[in-house]
Amino acid sequence: MASRLFARLSTWPLPAVLTWLGAWALFRWLLAHEAALDTALGAATALGVALSLWGHTWWRRVLIACGFPLSLALSLPSLGLSGLPAWTWLVPALLLLAVYPLNAWRDAPLFPTPPATLDELPRYAPLPAGARVLDAGCGLGHGLAALRRAYPQARLHGLEGSWPLRWLCAARCPWAQVRHGDIWKHDWSDYDLVYLFQRPESMPHAVEKARTTLRPGAWLVSLEFEASALTPRARYTAPGGKMVWIYQAPFTTPQGD
Repeated sequence: MASRLFARLSTWPLPAVLTWLGAWALFRWLLAHEAALDTALGAATALGVALSLWGHTWWRRVLIACGFPLSLALSLPSLGLSGLPAWTWLVPALLLLAVYPLNAWRDAPLFPTPPATLDELPRYAPLPAGARVLDAGCGLGHGLAALRRAYPQARLHGLEGSWPLRWLCAARCPWAQVRHGDIWKHDWSDYDLVYLFQRPESMPHAVEKARTTLRPGAWLVSLEFEASALTPRARYTAPGGKMVWIYQAPFTTPQGD
């Protein structure tokens, strides 16, 4: 019953509308109880940012998170708040950047890995017990959970560029080592398998990173998006229709170069 109710509430645009209403209600309640204006603004924006994770796509999350501060900016004259100090807008901006850092715009947004997507991966990319596996850009931990299903004896690591998401992922996946960092600056050479769920624009960067850091025998696995500069060792269609692309170092190109 609860799961069906949650599914109905997750139907777009209900998450956005409910979040905006909740943020406005919190903002007005705090002001009515004589809270400072910047405190009310920060709390309401924080609520919107937290509930933005309710959205199923990157753009929906951004719309949910930005709805309250943008609507407040348009409503300032009617609220009698036209004298709001400019620095006050740093509060929602910093909160939004904390969850959605700038590198998330050039890399992948929060794309969750469906639970059973990697169940067949050990058939194509076998790993010994204790192998080190990295989810590069682990978000809220959906990919780590799928990797755990596939490789229950592996040592799982997650790397995430957003501090709040890193904390949430670590709390959700206590059996993995989750750290904050830039996936493109982090050393991949210690891992037996690196898993990515990026986007087409970032795949050339991933190819270059894998070529220069992954040791012979290590695996690069990409969900949905092909590393077209490399010849895949294998590929398969996961439940739900997403393609899993599997590459192994030393890499070859489609032309055999």
